[in-house]
Amino acid sequence: MSQGKKVGFYTLGCKMNFSETSTIAREFEAGGFCRARRGEPADIYVVNSCSVTEHADKKCRNLVRRLIRENPRALVAVTGCYAQLRPRELASIEGVDLVVGNGDKGSLFERIASMRSKGGPVVHGCEADELTSFFAAFSTGDRTRSFLKVQDGCDYRCSYCTIPLARGASRNLPIADLVAEAERIAAGGRREIVLTGINTGDFGKTTGERFVDLLRALDGVRGIDRYRISSIEPNLLSDEVIAFTAASEKFQPHFHIPIQSGCDRILRLMRRRYNTTKFAERIEAVRRAMPDAFLGIDVIVGFPGETDDDFARTYDFLERIEPAFLHVFPYSVRPGTPAADLPGRVPAPVIERRAAALGELCDRLHRAFCRSHDGRTASVLWESTRRDGRMFGYTENYIKVRAPFDCDRVNTIAPVILRASDEGAAMDATFLA
Repeated sequence: MSQGKKVGFYTLGCKMNFSETSTIAREFEAGGFCRARRGEPADIYVVNSCSVTEHADKKCRNLVRRLIRENPRALVAVTGCYAQLRPRELASIEGVDLVVGNGDKGSLFERIASMRSKGGPVVHGCEADELTSFFAAFSTGDRTRSFLKVQDGCDYRCSYCTIPLARGASRNLPIADLVAEAERIAAGGRREIVLTGINTGDFGKTTGERFVDLLRALDGVRGIDRYRISSIEPNLLSDEVIAFTAASEKFQPHFHIPIQSGCDRILRLMRRRYNTTKFAERIEAVRRAMPDAFLGIDVIVGFPGETDDDFARTYDFLERIEPAFLHVFPYSVRPGTPAADLPGRVPAPVIERRAAALGELCDRLHRAFCRSHDGRTASVLWESTRRDGRMFGYTENYIKVRAPFDCDRVNTIAPVILRASDEGAAMDATFLA
């Protein structure tokens, strides 16, 4: 396919998908292709899909059909987890030209560049146990922040999850290679790196290295002022990781920890590797070391067999440990998972009510966390986002703040005084310098 053509990229799902899409886009740009802006007609569309829920699948199908409808002459390629798990389902959509599983994602540019025209759908895929290579990736779409992929795959077998089938076994690059990637990010002028992975804390399976040693090595990269750990399993959030983060000036007091349920009976059905006692102990360990840490927690509602009493236990547990934020996911049946065969399906209206209840709890907890910082001093990394004449940024512990837009402050870290606000989720900021 001739160069100079426009390519549009669409990413669904997790931060790691964003890092991979950004890397694929750079390959196209280096090969002479032009990147189309969002909504701009393109000659080629690349969709990096997610399949964590049925809603994610549906969102992908709708997006693909819309792109084909709006530009029927464009070549359409779909990659990612949905493409890995159900490639024929995507290939059956009229107008799709190429379906590439996660194992061949790194060769997507070469495959598209070699295509001469639209034709019948071509599918490239492999089985989960063949997903052994590591596609190195980091994002460059944000001026201040980059998502750095440090790990891929998962060796856990949670009963509701298809990720091991979509991503394969846990694997990673050596620490030295990831330090080199971080140095490339720093050279591009970005100040913050978010470490991403499928099971980030499981880093080291293929190299015999430890996650905490990766943190120590990255801490020494010049030019990067902030690091965040995108998500870490509670059983992998070790005392050593907590102590290092607390002592580091670069690693921020911000943890995203999946609990999935606050009921031990449901946790056993989910095949999680901890109980609520262990989870609460990890939360306390973080708060002893970092009293102001931002704790975001994933929770699933409506898992098969979840009774009103089970949900009440979850609600009470979350209310008791007081996270700063809840990421609430209605349970979605995933074909091929053990949970899909469990009895006791929860009706959709009940799932919706439970999700709404946790959504209200989240709003209350997040407001309380922000208000506890009213009048306090914090350092904010300011982003280029501009709305209604205001700019936005985040404190060390991930409180979103706003101030009048000032282009000279974009991608700078500045001390501010935080003020509570009833307007949206952000706090107001007054500059100290």
